[in-house]
Amino acid sequence: MPNSEEPQTVFQEIVGFKEERSAFASGRVATMTRGANFWSRFLSHEWSSAALYLFLDVVSWLAIYRVAGWFRYDAFYATPFQFFVINLIQLCVIVAALYLVGGYDRTVEKLTLGYAAEHILAVTAAGLVSAMLIYSAATFDQTMKPSPGVLLLSFALFFPLSLAYRRWIRQYLVASSVGRSFLVIGGGATAAHFYEAYKKSANGQQLEFVDVNEEHVGQPIAGEGSPIVQGNLASKLDDLSNRYSGIVLAERASSLNTQLLERLVHAQFQETRVYTLESFYETQWRYLPLGIIDPFWPLQTGFQLARTSPYHYLKRLFDVVASATALVICSPLFILVPFLIWIKDGAPVLFRQERVGRDGRHFILLKFRTMRCRTHHPDEDIYTREGDPRVTRVGRWLRKLRVDELPQLWNALKGDISLIGPRAEWSKCAERYEQSIPFYHFRHLVKPGITGWAQVNYPYGESDEDAVEKLNYDLYYIRHYSLKLDAMIVLKTLYTMLFGKGR
Repeated sequence: MPNSEEPQTVFQEIVGFKEERSAFASGRVATMTRGANFWSRFLSHEWSSAALYLFLDVVSWLAIYRVAGWFRYDAFYATPFQFFVINLIQLCVIVAALYLVGGYDRTVEKLTLGYAAEHILAVTAAGLVSAMLIYSAATFDQTMKPSPGVLLLSFALFFPLSLAYRRWIRQYLVASSVGRSFLVIGGGATAAHFYEAYKKSANGQQLEFVDVNEEHVGQPIAGEGSPIVQGNLASKLDDLSNRYSGIVLAERASSLNTQLLERLVHAQFQETRVYTLESFYETQWRYLPLGIIDPFWPLQTGFQLARTSPYHYLKRLFDVVASATALVICSPLFILVPFLIWIKDGAPVLFRQERVGRDGRHFILLKFRTMRCRTHHPDEDIYTREGDPRVTRVGRWLRKLRVDELPQLWNALKGDISLIGPRAEWSKCAERYEQSIPFYHFRHLVKPGITGWAQVNYPYGESDEDAVEKLNYDLYYIRHYSLKLDAMIVLKTLYTMLFGKGR
């Protein structure tokens, strides 16, 4: 008689194995879910991406530099302490360069070709500065034998790797924030203007509008197709952590009751960031629209611009040294370019025009002439437009290569302008703008410059509307006047000169 217990035992073993496998699979899924939740919670903090970028930069650089040196069998540092000091110097330079181009900024879009170019320039600049510092140190310490091959190979490998994980993290951040929105408190005209500006931006998250007084509840914020204004703000503030990336305050603080203000302060420090319109524009888009400032704006705290600021004098010293050096280096062009202009278009070779500088002072700006001589007719177009027939053949190339700007170095050396600042406007245009554009005179709080924040972020102006848009960026520059911002402008200018289109 066959044993009936044997099949049952086998069946129980099979069932037990399946249960164990099922339990193992469930455990793996649970572990993966907890891991995903951990990363989601970690990356929800504003500082998290910067900390992760910094950690990966340090680990990547140390690994690359060590491995590159090992493969080349270069014993170029006598002691581990020397290796540590050199790596520390290189990391400081790398971090500073990437910080200046927004490499650690959560709001900077890192998936664009523009950022990739700026990343290249930053890493290249870091490599040059590192080489200069290391070889300068090696002249004082003969035991150091730095290898140029190791340094070049390390930076060549670090660039694509550091850009790759920045793009990957940015993609993850974008994907994880798809289901979250910005909660905008406000349902009136100010909130509608903000919605129109947001539509034109690169931000992909949705906006959810809620009216404090519930006067506009049920109405579209800016016409047909725009979000519907909602009510019941209290319930939304009770569920912030998983629904909203931030709160945007599109109402005056004076119109909010004390309880709501206290709730927003609590949210700012405990749950999610609360933006005023000004701080949102500055943080997300790095400009300041005219509609949210008032005549007392320059009197607010937080301005770095002051006559007694040490950077004010440091910047003037930099202007003198850099412009004098550039004039010497570019001296052959001051012979070649005038000769080409004179051969093709005759005299004069220099273009002189009255411009407005700091505190409204007038001065004569110098440039190489790129247009046919002006007729000074009252109906003459004051803007240079795409394909303008007044631009000469030689002038078109000079503008594209930015060579026409070189004589302005003399203005910078004299102190009429700085190398970096708002564009020096023609006095005729400035008078017109001051009558039609509110707060235009704020531009004159700083010296104009050859390049500036507006010039590298907005295309060449062809209308009064463009002048308003460029003023928004100039106001941001005035607000954040600093060495960091000037360094960012230099890098963006290099990018524009190498990859942009000149006018």
